[in-house]
Amino acid sequence: MFSGIIASSGVAIGNAFVLKEVEIQISDGVLDNSEVEADITRFKHARDRTVEQLEAIRDKTAGKLGEEEAEVFEGHILVATDEELEEEVVSAIRALKPADAALNEAIQANVSMLEELDDPYLRERVADIKDVGRRMLKNLLGIPVTSLEEVDEGSIVIADDLTPSDTSQIDLDRVWGFVTNVGGRTSHSAIMARSLELPAIVGAKVATDRIQNGDRVVLDAINNKVLINPDASALDYYRTLQKQLDEERRELAKLKDLSCETLDGKAFEVCANIGTVKDVEGADRHGAEGVGLYRTEFLFMDRTHMPTEEEQFEAYRAVAEAVNGNPVIIRTLDIGGDKELPYLDLPQELNPFLGWRAIRMCFDKPEILNTQLRAIFRASAFGKLKIMFPMVISVEEARRLKAMVGAVKAELSGEGVSFDDNVEVGIMVETPAAVMIADLLIEEVDFFSIGTNDLTQYVLAVDRGNEMIADLYDPMAPAVLRSIKRVIDCSHKAGKWTGMCGEMAGDERAALILAGFGLDEFSMSATSIPKVKKVLREQRYTDLQGLADQVLSQLTTEDVQATLDAFIG
Repeated sequence: MFSGIIASSGVAIGNAFVLKEVEIQISDGVLDNSEVEADITRFKHARDRTVEQLEAIRDKTAGKLGEEEAEVFEGHILVATDEELEEEVVSAIRALKPADAALNEAIQANVSMLEELDDPYLRERVADIKDVGRRMLKNLLGIPVTSLEEVDEGSIVIADDLTPSDTSQIDLDRVWGFVTNVGGRTSHSAIMARSLELPAIVGAKVATDRIQNGDRVVLDAINNKVLINPDASALDYYRTLQKQLDEERRELAKLKDLSCETLDGKAFEVCANIGTVKDVEGADRHGAEGVGLYRTEFLFMDRTHMPTEEEQFEAYRAVAEAVNGNPVIIRTLDIGGDKELPYLDLPQELNPFLGWRAIRMCFDKPEILNTQLRAIFRASAFGKLKIMFPMVISVEEARRLKAMVGAVKAELSGEGVSFDDNVEVGIMVETPAAVMIADLLIEEVDFFSIGTNDLTQYVLAVDRGNEMIADLYDPMAPAVLRSIKRVIDCSHKAGKWTGMCGEMAGDERAALILAGFGLDEFSMSATSIPKVKKVLREQRYTDLQGLADQVLSQLTTEDVQATLDAFIG
């Protein structure tokens, strides 16, 4: 048994699928003439094995998700069976290059050629060629091919880490939870786990060392335990616990259509954080009153080029229409820090979280933000959209962003394009700078949304991805709580509102304090909405205000928690 950090609560029992990415070593020698035919045969066998695997994945995908979703694998099969690719590889082998080196060289040549083309469709095939090439090389070298596309039903995925693109491929019919060596509650794999409603433990450090493929695993993301090959009594206990949790979920589901309102009538707006339009279904199922954070960076990831205005417009319109008239706050591109785009060639920085990210990058590359703003405003004709800019630290930046918004609106008006002229524009408050001048910034915008994931690390000077100081990262620290209260007070004094889209908003204990502070909107992973609704509906707002006053007078984080414990009883 071992533990880590609970990323997404729940209990799962299944068989381990260990996802280990093996480094492929390419041969650097030359063949003897007597080896040429054998290497050609090896290459063809690897290609045929690759095609068999891709056909199996295609058929499985078609059966579960439909023919349209399976079409992508038809393209992969075409890449693997391409006659020109075979000719290039065979020719190189006849020139005494080992089969793996010949195949790798041919793949890289095709990738480089397509990356130079202007045709967006052909450029998009780069990722397909890389994926298929890596699969063929593994088959050629006898390296087991592991992929989340091939997970058996009832699997617990065990990995060093999962990227956003990895987690987006998870089939919920087959994957019942995951455990990773690295990560924290605010890592993207953790956020995605909550979005997918998958039990998950991250930052476990030893998961891939201790767990073997096929091991029976109990993932207890309630009590922070991972059990390997447990005995019958332990399995019985966890099956009973699963039934209890299912019953609790059914009870919470009854709150779906009820407002988030205290016993004495104080109402709060509860919204969901989403990454794609597919997340809207879960948000609606859990009773979200809108989208408080649409992370648009997922539109830009897992692709080989910047999404076009039309592609972005279709994505934003789809969300605007899916929420049925509820508000959607779209955060503009927030790349940098722990999120990279391979086609942007971001610089290697010593302190990327303090570096060239978010609006800083967009100011230097205004065409990125202009394209995104055009797409958002065009989509605003189809729903109630709002715009939120990340990493604003000064009045100058706020004014510059407003000017860019004004220019885009004027441009669209001149083109006769329909859009909502009253789209609210706000900023994320996630730096000490923004907290200190909140009274000045609120005069420039329509609303604030507090990003507690970054705000906590910046206020406390604690890297939220550094496991050595993870115990210092605590949004309940007095310095963070006082920062939050100041931001809310400044917005209210100006007659405006403040929301929160950081993970703290979905913590039902923290929600009691935040409500007492007067936070207007809570935006969180959809699964947290019923729990936050439940705790706030059981309280009086006057009591929560009293709790907030008590908390603000505490000197230490431990005192804050003790005060909260005493209030909850």
